Amino acid sequence: MAHYAHSVAAKSEDHWQPLADHLKAVAALAESRGGKFGASRAAFVAGLLHDLGKYTKQFQRRLDGGERVDHATAGARTVMERAAKPDRLCAELIAYAIAGHHGGLPDRRGLTGSLDARLDPKRALPDLDPVWQGELGPLPSGLAPDGFRLDARLAGFQLAMLCRFLFSCLVDADYRDTEEFYAKADGRRVDRGADIPLAGLKAKLDMHLSGLRRTDTGVNRLRAEVLNHARARAGEASGLFSLTVPTGGGKTLTSLAFALDHAVRHGLDRVVYAIPFTSVIDQTAQTFRGILGDDAVLEHHSAMQLGSAAEEERFRAGGEANKLRLAMEDWSAPVVVTTNVQLFESLFADRPSRCRKLHNLARAVIVLDEAQTIPLHVLRPCMAAMDELARNYGSSVVLCTATQPALAAPDFPEKHGGLTNVRELAPDPDRLQRRLKRVTIRRAGQTRDEDLVAALREHHQGLVVVNTRAHALELYRTAQQADLDGIVHLTTRMVAVDRRKVLEDIRGRLKDGLSCRVIATSLVEAGVDVDFPCVWRAEAGLDSILQAAGRCNREGLRSPEKSVVTVFEAPDRPPPREVRGFVGDLQRVVDAHPELDTLDAVRAYFLEVYWRKGTEALDREKVLEKLRADATGTDFAFRTVAERFRLIEEGMAPVIVRRDPRSRDAVADLSNPAKPIGGIARTLQPYVVQVPPRVRDELISSGQVRYFASGRVGDQFAVLQACDLYEDDVGLLWERAGVLRPEDSVF
Repeated sequence: MAHYAHSVAAKSEDHWQPLADHLKAVAALAESRGGKFGASRAAFVAGLLHDLGKYTKQFQRRLDGGERVDHATAGARTVMERAAKPDRLCAELIAYAIAGHHGGLPDRRGLTGSLDARLDPKRALPDLDPVWQGELGPLPSGLAPDGFRLDARLAGFQLAMLCRFLFSCLVDADYRDTEEFYAKADGRRVDRGADIPLAGLKAKLDMHLSGLRRTDTGVNRLRAEVLNHARARAGEASGLFSLTVPTGGGKTLTSLAFALDHAVRHGLDRVVYAIPFTSVIDQTAQTFRGILGDDAVLEHHSAMQLGSAAEEERFRAGGEANKLRLAMEDWSAPVVVTTNVQLFESLFADRPSRCRKLHNLARAVIVLDEAQTIPLHVLRPCMAAMDELARNYGSSVVLCTATQPALAAPDFPEKHGGLTNVRELAPDPDRLQRRLKRVTIRRAGQTRDEDLVAALREHHQGLVVVNTRAHALELYRTAQQADLDGIVHLTTRMVAVDRRKVLEDIRGRLKDGLSCRVIATSLVEAGVDVDFPCVWRAEAGLDSILQAAGRCNREGLRSPEKSVVTVFEAPDRPPPREVRGFVGDLQRVVDAHPELDTLDAVRAYFLEVYWRKGTEALDREKVLEKLRADATGTDFAFRTVAERFRLIEEGMAPVIVRRDPRSRDAVADLSNPAKPIGGIARTLQPYVVQVPPRVRDELISSGQVRYFASGRVGDQFAVLQACDLYEDDVGLLWERAGVLRPEDSVF
């Protein structure tokens, strides 16, 4: 009896894919991916056995329209049964990966769906045709990865991460081979884009930097010094680095230059640039594309993706080919610009669509822009992931910020997860901070909106940053009523394409000396390149205040005394709950550090934050405790961890706003089977507003938002129907639909 992996509707078995061909091809692809971190043999076995359950009569009937069959458990059981004693632990990791390659990595224990339940010999499975042994050959031994270094404090976490990386190798290899088969069956080619070497991108960046014509100012001389110093360190061994440079000191281009130089020197595969907020990702990606070319840069964040295990399973239920239509990325591009949410939540995910990319983080340079923005409730797991990427996956991680968050020992004790052997790339950060001092920070006490408008009237250019979207909108309306000239609103209510236009207008006004008075949320603090003569910042943590200060006198063309950053209290808009604690932390360090814009003040502030929170609060969901391993085996709660690990605690939901022909055409293409969903999702990313899930649910219930009606995309793409809810100058006004609550308006 012949055995097949995939069938083609309306075609004879001569056009189906032989099962042994699929298993061997997936094994080879997985092996090459696992080889990047020394786990080629384990990845090979995972690929070879992942669909072993298709060697059954029941599954072969399924290819002709029969009932669905569990074809993953057989491979998981087989690897456990056949593994030699020294390979037992690694065999468990492979078993998790095989068992979860459709539905997601399971928890070890549980009543239904757990790995233990599926491996239970009392659970009957269809009989395997013994022909598989002859077709696939003997399994290799010595499955443990080469050179893997275990830390006794985090052994469970390390092995769980290794399991996820093996899972990534398997899933990506399975998807690749399946995609190739169906494309060939349809007479199509799979276009994976150009294979662009990093050395060529480095040459493009070198050309760009050599062509920059900057005026000979103190700031530009310091930027050049920082750039040259960091690039001179590119030959150092891979590992953990920091780049501590004041805002406006050229961190973005310096970090990119170091990353490309370092990757070329060490033969690394790619650069992954992670940014805190979706509101800034398009700016950075646009900058990089302008230097390196459109084909070299993949922009990928969490605005467009499958939201739940149930959604992903619904796609799969339609047949094998449907899994190729999921909106996912494998991060195979040479330069990836993404968000912290996408990066870290993928590292703790259980779904195939989220984990597929992970193997491409091995042997990569990962730049964490504004590293201080990693949320405190997940700080320890994120630190453990950074450390592990550098320890066992040949990657380098660069913590890039003006306000280093004191993550390295001894500031953050090693026993609590502090990073060790972090090397600074900037030349004497304390000296840089003093030399690049460009503002004077003043505290103003209580200041009402009317007072802010009056203060703005005294300055033809100025920036006000507040803590919530609701306050920003209210202040903007107040300024409009006061007939304030040149008033501009900047908020995450807007889609990225509109924010980009607003920022271009702001930069033009500032350059031409025109009136420009901007009301913004904190999105403007995360690397947005603007230069105001004065800034007002609603009370917040010190890192936020200093980031806002980085938008004042950015080019150093005015004296610090005349470039004032005013920190104020909004009596009618007190800080949101999550900001209030940071305000208190700042109050406790002000007396000892009256000059807030020093590295000593920043260090003291973060240590105060960590002391207030306590070690347990820095891993609030006890993620590290849920990934356990010892001499008897593993106890990984993959599914539980994935459900609870969220960088943004309340979560946000995307709503697509059709703003131009490009976005309207992309939405229409969702019903076109010839258009890949992943490409459409990338096109739609800049047309998304993130809203609280409850708000989106109510907008859907009222008919203001509808899921795009297409069998191939399910409930993935929620599209705004009511155009009157979106205004050019303020963005999405969901409160008009009667669905706003105060907590929904926090940035």
